Amino acid sequence: MFDLPLAPRHVLPPAILIAFCTLLMLPPVQELLLFNRELIGQGELWRIWTSQYVHTNWMHWLLNVIGIVFIWVLHAEYRTPKTYMIHLLLLGLWTGIGIWLFCPDIRIYTGLSGLLHGVIVWGAIKDIKIGERTGILLFLGILGKLAWEQYAGPSAEVGELISSRVAIESHLIGAVGGMVLALPLLWQKQ
Repeated sequence: MFDLPLAPRHVLPPAILIAFCTLLMLPPVQELLLFNRELIGQGELWRIWTSQYVHTNWMHWLLNVIGIVFIWVLHAEYRTPKTYMIHLLLLGLWTGIGIWLFCPDIRIYTGLSGLLHGVIVWGAIKDIKIGERTGILLFLGILGKLAWEQYAGPSAEVGELISSRVAIESHLIGAVGGMVLALPLLWQKQ
């Protein structure tokens, strides 16, 4: 039914990301790395990037792990481990800077969801580029989700699960970052 990407080069990058995010669940580490607008303003600039990899609670972590696995199933073969790491680093920085610049109401932020939206958008565009019919459906699905979130606002139910307001702004920022990362795909030959 499914031809899962089980080669070590496909399994290790998401497994390392999951392990990394799990280690960052330790409370003292978590406090040191989360996006805190006041502390960033006082010079703790690393928080802009590191906040993407910490989570408010285990349910928040689990939801993001499900996203990592979903993306692995769909698009693991599209990235080398190096490309995977570069995408995570760039989209993490992009999302954090976007929150800092464009979301002054967000005082505290954690989570991979913005970055993951960028990763899935890049994958959907890659699908489209290589002629995978589901790519356009995935891309339209993500656009529809983003539009709905901007219209309806954050999900209160998910907010309760993760003990925080869902930062739908990060989803939009991350998705735009994924589109920017995908620009070189438009000029690549298949």
